[in-house]
Amino acid sequence: MTERLTEDRIRALPKVLLHDHLDGGLRPATVLELAREQGYAALPADDVESLSRWFSESADSGSLVRYLETFEHTVGVMQVAPALTRVARECVLDLAADGVVHAEIRYAPEQHLQGGLTLDEVVEAVDAGLREGEELVASGQAPAPAGPIRALAMLTAMRHAARSTEIAELAVRHRDSVCGFDIAGAEDGFPPTRHLAAFELLRQANAHFTVHAGEAFGLASIWEAIQWCGAERLGHGIRIIDDIRLEGRPVTEDLPTAIRRAAQEPGAFELGELAAYVRDRRIPLELCPSSNVQTGAAPSIEEHAIRLLGSLRFRITLNTDNRLMSATSMTREAQLLVERAGWEQADLRRCSVNAMKSAFLPFDERLDVIERVLKPAYDG
Repeated sequence: MTERLTEDRIRALPKVLLHDHLDGGLRPATVLELAREQGYAALPADDVESLSRWFSESADSGSLVRYLETFEHTVGVMQVAPALTRVARECVLDLAADGVVHAEIRYAPEQHLQGGLTLDEVVEAVDAGLREGEELVASGQAPAPAGPIRALAMLTAMRHAARSTEIAELAVRHRDSVCGFDIAGAEDGFPPTRHLAAFELLRQANAHFTVHAGEAFGLASIWEAIQWCGAERLGHGIRIIDDIRLEGRPVTEDLPTAIRRAAQEPGAFELGELAAYVRDRRIPLELCPSSNVQTGAAPSIEEHAIRLLGSLRFRITLNTDNRLMSATSMTREAQLLVERAGWEQADLRRCSVNAMKSAFLPFDERLDVIERVLKPAYDG
């Protein structure tokens, strides 16, 4: 008999996280302490409870642009090496305590240069923190209900800036500690095709990369990310549902009905050429339910596209995006889907296995985690 999916049970299940922003996951207490240490006086609150509330309320606006504005303060206190190392270390400890066994943590090195660091020094400071966190967990000095964690960095270039080729070169130069590359930031007006030189460099270097696409903009963003840039994964990708129809009508016209019908008769749906390509090629979707609701990319947890896409057998993965801004964790994301969308352990298993299949790791290492860690925990 399957154990009931309580919060503690979900936390103890091993989880794989592909989409988590370092500057979106700080502890509120750490933001306050770093601000005091560095003389950063622009915080909107001076106590943990008020600051936590400000971040979540500001992010809960329905606008991706407004959501992104909250990062001014977290990035503002991450401009010196000790701060970067601390934030990275605490990120690993928090994820391990949440039952995450593999995490790919992304950040934009170009945003951490105001204190005089070079791009390489930023990468080295973050890597030091990730390794310290891993070692604390492995040695038993930090809680890890699902076992040890492996935490890898992913370097992000800002899509509105002009340093993507430089950041791609940085990722290749540090490929022993950096698993991949990404572009992020406001999508509308800043298409991924502005960064083709960076993606070509990465392909020639046999390096991995994902692209934020299909969150705030739509199918054109997804098409460019895949067909022009060669993205291996899609950061969010939720708007792929715009290319799916049920009985001749877009599923977005009546998501509750589409979600229900997909679970019962998935063959009734018609996929457009792009949606079919994404599914056929098993291109992973890095879906982030709470964040998607906050930015207006999804109407609610109950009507989130992850349910529809899962029933139609897309390669869905479950992610946090920004734990501070969304006041969330992997356990909370899973719990929301269990309590409000009817998910069961099999759904959580599928997301974890999908994510591990899609991780930027060598095949044998991915397979080892699936067979040795994930399947025994979910199937036992």
